[in-house]
Order: sequence, then C-alpha cells, then structure tokens
Amino acid sequence: MIRAVRNARPLGGHDPVDLVLRDGIIAAIAPAGALDIAAGADVIDADGRFVLPGLWDEHVHMTQWAQSRRRIDVGEAESAAEAAAIVRSALAARTTSDEVVVGAGFRDGLWPDTPTASVLDAVLADRPLVLISADVHAVWLNSAAMVRFGVDSGDGLLREEAAFAVTRALDSASDATIDEWVREAAADAAARGVVGIVDLEMRWNLDDWLRRVASGFDALRVEFGVYPQHLDRAIAQRLRSGLPVAGEVSVGPLKVITDGSLNTRTAYCCDPYPDATEHAYGLLTVPPCDLQPLMARAHAAGFGLAIHAIGDAANRLALDAFARLGHGGRIEHAQLVRRSDLPRFAALGVTASVQPEHAMDDRDVAERYWPGRTHRAFPLRDLIDSGARVILGSDAPVAPLDPWIAISAATARTRDEREPFHGEQAITVAEALASSTRTRVAAGEHADLVLVDTDPLDMDARALRSMPVAHTLMAGRPTFGPAVAAQHNAATA
Repeated sequence: MIRAVRNARPLGGHDPVDLVLRDGIIAAIAPAGALDIAAGADVIDADGRFVLPGLWDEHVHMTQWAQSRRRIDVGEAESAAEAAAIVRSALAARTTSDEVVVGAGFRDGLWPDTPTASVLDAVLADRPLVLISADVHAVWLNSAAMVRFGVDSGDGLLREEAAFAVTRALDSASDATIDEWVREAAADAAARGVVGIVDLEMRWNLDDWLRRVASGFDALRVEFGVYPQHLDRAIAQRLRSGLPVAGEVSVGPLKVITDGSLNTRTAYCCDPYPDATEHAYGLLTVPPCDLQPLMARAHAAGFGLAIHAIGDAANRLALDAFARLGHGGRIEHAQLVRRSDLPRFAALGVTASVQPEHAMDDRDVAERYWPGRTHRAFPLRDLIDSGARVILGSDAPVAPLDPWIAISAATARTRDEREPFHGEQAITVAEALASSTRTRVAAGEHADLVLVDTDPLDMDARALRSMPVAHTLMAGRPTFGPAVAAQHNAATA
C-alpha cells in the first residue's frame, strides 16, 4: 500500500517535506511539493506539524499496566492511615463488590506510620484487600488476604518474591477481559506516539500475545520477555530473541531480577541502609554463582539478556557477570551506580535501560536512604558521556506508559516547581529522543512516524510531559489520529 505524508517539518527548523510510504517503509523524502504522489495514494496532510520517528517504551509490564488502570489508586497517600482512608472512600463509592479488592501505587519509604494488616482490617475485614506498591516490589495485605493467599506474615507486608507470588495470583480476570484492557492501554500508548514496547510481564507471555494477535491486536510492535522459570519451556519451543511469532510480535530478552528497589529498601547496595533492622544492604535475589551460568545458558540458546539491577552493588555484580560472559546485553534500571562502574557499560557493550521518571518518584527516598550518594543516582549524563548506550522506558505501571514523561524527566530532572534533582545529570532533548526511538526519518527506514504540533527541540523540558500528538503511524499505517477515529466511529455506528 502507498501512503503519503505531506507538508511535514523535520525537527530543528528545517523546511517542510513530503514523504512517500510504501509497504511499511519510507520510500522517498523530498521538499514539499517536489514528489509525484501516485494517484489513489492515501494522503495525510501534516499541515506543518513536526515529524519524528515512532517512540518506544523499552520496559513495560503490559498486563500489570492494563490492570493497574482499574485498581484503586493510593499513590497520593503520605501515610498508611491516609492510604487506608483512600481505600475506604473508594469502596464507599462503588456499586459492586469485588471478591478481592485491589489497590496500587503506595510508597511507604517516607511514611510516619507502618503499613500493617490491622490498618487495612479496619477498612475491610470480611474480604481480601491487597495494595501493591508503586514499584511492584511489595504488597500490603489485610488479614483476609493473608488467609486467601496462604501468607504467614504477622504484619501483612511482603517484599520481593513473596510479593510477586501474590501479584501473579491476582490475575483473576478472564483472558478476554485482560486482553480488552490491554487493547485499550495500547490505543492510549499509540495516542502518545508509541509504536513499540518491550513487554517484561512476569508470566509466560507467548500464549498471551498469540491470543491477542489472533483476536486483532495490531496497535504496537511488541517484544516480550522470558523469565528464568520459563527458560526451559522457551528453549524447548525453540524461541529466541528476535524471532517473529505473530503479526508485529516477536520474542524479546531473558529478564532476570537480581535485586529489589530503593523505595522498598531491597535494592542491593554497597553501603547499608540507615537504621536498617534487616537486610541492611538490601536483597540480592540471584547470587553471582547462579547469575552468570544462567546468562550463559540463555545466550547460548539465542536470547538477549536484560538484567534488573538497581543498587550499586547489584549493578557491579551484573557488570561482572557480563564481563565473564564476554557478551553484552542490557541492565534494566541502572539506578544507583558507582563511578568506577560507569565506563564498564560501554566497554562491555551493556545498554543502560533506564526509567527517568523513577528519579522524580525516588528523589526524596534517595536522600533518606542513600544520603551523600545521590549525585550518582540515575546518572544519565554520566552514562552517555562515558560512551554507554542509554534507552528510555517507563516500567509501567511504576510510571505511566508515556515516553514524553520519560523524555521530560530525563531532560528537566524535575516535574514541578522544585529544583532539578541533580540537574548536572540531565541530558538534552535530542539525546532523550534518540534514546526513545529505534529508527530515523530517512528513506529506507521503517515508516514508524509521529506528527506533533510543536518542535520538541524548542520546548521547555517540563512542558514535554504534555506534548500534543496528532498522528502516529506504525509501518505506514495510522494507529492514532483522525483516520483511526473515523474507522472506530464507523465500526461502532
């Protein structure tokens, strides 16, 4: 199919151009009016809008993100008591009674009180109530939920693998319902210029995505991850990274979680947490003696490697494992990094897959639990200057699936009227865009394109969070814009 985009302006103040898109590829670009557009071609008039490559979110948990959008939001709570009050108010407004009540988004790192089962029992005693932390590394249960999920914990607060087990058990909606929620989330992502995601949902993802494509999912390119507990199954089915499985869905990397998170105080660090009563240095969930052989086995089977490491000790150990392997990959988060480890990313061919909005969420927690070292927290400028490849994502549902939020956080290092959080670690808008895209606006490239109303290179960094997107095209096909809206209206008329 042939499609043309007319009167689009490249970033940086260049003159308008026309683009011809053929079979999902940019076939030609020339000054506006210079190309002979074939009769019958579908034409999009950019009307002087700015064209840039389609955006990627390199780290998403798509099922969790789709579900979290329908859960009680306790993200604004500044105490356990306030979180309980938010849940009480939400339940009072509901007209239906869920078998298990679920909320999400709490951050207890700076709370003056302790989240306990008894606090939630006072809100709801006769049904299970589960609150998932914003970083998804902890869950908070009432007594009924502890019984429901077989939890033997006196305080009702679980971290890391125990928390993950409860979160997985919460996926009680039908496949058809979750798939519809995923379609809605994907449409909303396309409306923000997203053409692709790396889905690192902690489940067997192949069947989910095969089912979704079979039922018509086509809004995004998807690379889905595989976890260690599923590696044998993946190898037996001859999966490997980059293998197309259906539509625009392909196999992504092996994802390994080696430590926790900063807000949960389980990120594995070189220095102890202040006033820690247990796990003084955080939690190392995969020791080096297991990590490197696991990585070697996955690499030999054709899998790329995505290693979760947040604490500086976890990052050091992950880099050590890559060094022994002799092959690069990705470190997911690279949140707290020692100065001496920065040049190792480039030297070892390890990509830093980072989520800049986490710096906005964790800045106060970092000052409290990582004092005196926050100058090397979320060190984006230092990573790029050291030669490392940096790519951006959201870790949705930890942060919204919206690359413009990540781009703003990476370049402004603030989202409100506060001073930038270590502004010396900010990167440029051009660097953030390059870290959020996989293609160029050039002949021969995939026709993954976004048309926006304003040149992001000229915008205030904080204003980028609300960048107006007019059109999104994936492989030359509109996934957001007037044409998509018209199709939807016709289908529902």
